[in-house]
Amino acid sequence: MKRMALALVIGLLGTSAVAQAVMAQDRPVDLKISIWLPPAHPLVPSTKEWAADIEKQSGGTIKSAIFPSEQLGKAFDHYDMARDGIADITYVNPGYQPGRFPIIAVGQIPFTFADAKKGTAALDAWYRKLAATEMKDTHFCLAFILDPGTYHGRKKVTVPEDIKGMKIRPAQSTLGQMVTMLGGTNVQASAPEARDVLERGVADGIFFPWGSMFLFGLDKVTKYHMDVPLFSAVFTYSMNKAKYDAMSPAQKKVIDDHCTTEWAVKLTSPWHDFEESGLPKMKAAAGHEVYPLTPDQLKQWKASVEPLQKAWAEAVRKTGADPDALYKDFQASVAKYQAGF
Repeated sequence: MKRMALALVIGLLGTSAVAQAVMAQDRPVDLKISIWLPPAHPLVPSTKEWAADIEKQSGGTIKSAIFPSEQLGKAFDHYDMARDGIADITYVNPGYQPGRFPIIAVGQIPFTFADAKKGTAALDAWYRKLAATEMKDTHFCLAFILDPGTYHGRKKVTVPEDIKGMKIRPAQSTLGQMVTMLGGTNVQASAPEARDVLERGVADGIFFPWGSMFLFGLDKVTKYHMDVPLFSAVFTYSMNKAKYDAMSPAQKKVIDDHCTTEWAVKLTSPWHDFEESGLPKMKAAAGHEVYPLTPDQLKQWKASVEPLQKAWAEAVRKTGADPDALYKDFQASVAKYQAGF
């Protein structure tokens, strides 16, 4: 028995050694990973750890360089940057391009998610089988959500009617629809540009997550903060197809093993923890009012956003997909992971 066990161990070690030797013969691959967030953002170091594990598991044949702060291109352009090979893997906010990715936009409908980690698992598991169609000119890796954010501004907003006449920077395209629907004006600006538009009075308020209010200096230009998980935003890590296709089978497997629902949660958890920590920090900050909604006010908000689900369904129907079936599957995934509001 001991001899058999020893032989098995030796066999396994031999197999591992052979695998490492085969992988070491693979052609080296250098990946440019573009993240338009600043280096201090939690997603940047967690992506470095993800990339380091890819390098380790590939036997050192897949190396990566991280480019934060829009070094390779503007935040709005990151999907096309992956498509065109300007970068090999990019951090994409589909909501920055209204109407282009209608299916994944279901995750942008207000009051959908209450928990970012569970919501990320729900979205990624659901969207994984759809990305090959909707994002067909890139290689899909991961989908994840923003920790639920809310309204912040110079003016106190408690009910939907308060938005009328205001200039608001939305976090994504569905919120932009909501602002227009409620009589407000959208101010388009990426996260790195957000403080400037508020500081100059171009916008009166913003929809944003809690921790990033401090990271981007938005606590300096706002006073009132609605304490409710009003919205989330959806993101992907998208990869250049030619870069993926040129890899060896062993290297592709390493990438595939790092493009999973489990990795989507693991990669983004530090960011979610960071955003969540911003709420108590804002409550303790001098000169700021963090206020809850009454049950009646919350009811008004939920009623006001009902047309957004219908608008999503109509946009999806135009692609030839069945929105009812997709929404049913999406809701099932949200329920499975207990991620709902």
